[in-house]
Amino acid sequence: MVESTITAKGQTTVPAEVRAQVGATPGTRLVWHVLPDGSILVRAKTKSILDMAGSVSPPTGTHVPVEAMNAWR
Repeated sequence: MVESTITAKGQTTVPAEVRAQVGATPGTRLVWHVLPDGSILVRAKTKSILDMAGSVSPPTGTHVPVEAMNAWR
């Protein structure tokens, strides 16, 4: 387990070991979540939605017309 310290300005350094494991580089955004039990989950946003373009192929088979999807109208 690695740790860091929060400075008087509220800043901390992400340890090099952690940065390497998540592929974080300068400019990587971190998303912080405070869980109900008081623990903190930090996620590194290393990919944008545009990086995932083409990663899912369209389904094959029967297509549903738009009218059938909007039956509630």
